[in-house]
Amino acid sequence: MAFQCQRDSYMQELVTSVVSCSPAELKLDNNGKKEKVKGFNVILKDTILFPEGGGQPDDYGTIEDLEVLRVLRQGAEAVHFVSSALEDGRAVRLKVDWERRFDHMQQHTGQHLITALADTMFGYKTTSWDLGRQRSSIELDTCSVKPGEMEALEDAVNDRIRAHIPVIVRLLSLDDPDVEKVRSRGLPDDHAGPIRIIDIEGVDANMCCGTHVSNLSHLQVIKILGTEKGKKNKTNLIFIAGNRVLRYAEKSYNTEKSLTSLLKTGPDEHVDAVDKLQKTVKRLQKSNLTVIRDMAVLIAHNFKSQPERGNFFSLHNKDGDNEFMNIIANEIGFQETVIFLTVGEEKGAGLFLLAGPENIITEVGQRVAELLQGKGAGKNGRFQGKASSLAKRAEVEALLREHSRQRSAGEE
Repeated sequence: MAFQCQRDSYMQELVTSVVSCSPAELKLDNNGKKEKVKGFNVILKDTILFPEGGGQPDDYGTIEDLEVLRVLRQGAEAVHFVSSALEDGRAVRLKVDWERRFDHMQQHTGQHLITALADTMFGYKTTSWDLGRQRSSIELDTCSVKPGEMEALEDAVNDRIRAHIPVIVRLLSLDDPDVEKVRSRGLPDDHAGPIRIIDIEGVDANMCCGTHVSNLSHLQVIKILGTEKGKKNKTNLIFIAGNRVLRYAEKSYNTEKSLTSLLKTGPDEHVDAVDKLQKTVKRLQKSNLTVIRDMAVLIAHNFKSQPERGNFFSLHNKDGDNEFMNIIANEIGFQETVIFLTVGEEKGAGLFLLAGPENIITEVGQRVAELLQGKGAGKNGRFQGKASSLAKRAEVEALLREHSRQRSAGEE
């Protein structure tokens, strides 16, 4: 069966009826985590919501006022997952998220066009492709491409777009001899119904279930952003088509304007200006590191020079690092002194170092890490790690001072 979205990919609304509705569960992505959601699988008499397939994601849309959370193909059926039940036989209105749909149409037809010409011009076969949210990629069966080939390919695909070439959908029976003449990577095991052919007139005929534009001119333009190394002996071609090119140009222009304002140079000088800034930052970081190290030594010597210094030393420095803390601990010496050092935001995340007599550090190390909501490890009288929050630093100090006092009292 060919769905209405495949017969007419430009249709944005459809009135149809509910064939069945059954309770179901579906794993949905929630900020990178998979969550099980309870709902209902709805099968309709027909649909304008494309179920994922052919490398194309499924459509977004609504059935009446219900958001369709996923559309999956099961054999000859499109299964719509929704949060509430719908009565069998009920007439319903479907609406497709047209912006998303048309974007997918442009990227998918763009992929067919690039794939066909990459093969014709250079003999590079397409082994897979990915329709991404911002840019798409085509995996070419070659370990590398030659200089100038991608520029020539981009010129060729845009020539075809300007030529206003029709894109025709044909439905063939499985035993039709024309099926053998079209490009294909095979049918899915659960395929049912006629074979759907996407025919870019005079350019390519390919077996495909996805939604496509009806004329290459609807692609507007294709930009090949470049290539990158793919899997073994493969090359990934990165591209954008249609409205994505317009958004990319707008975003690039806005970035260019911001950089011009920040760098006080024209666009042609941005790279040189950033390069100079990076070199300056590296020099400053090196100088700052030297200052930090010298400061650590001075802090330690200042503590050691105090006649009444006691056997506990604590310090927080916002700009320090692990090396800063270790220099202080080594310079003071922690065989007789308990040392507690932290760096980072005063009430936020940071690093900590605890050093002192081994029996004390062994006893309180994990407790200190817990109070700082962090993790750490150590040996030989030194315990250090990362802290999620330094807000309880004073509480840690009080704990360590008490242990230091008890040790001093025991020695007396």
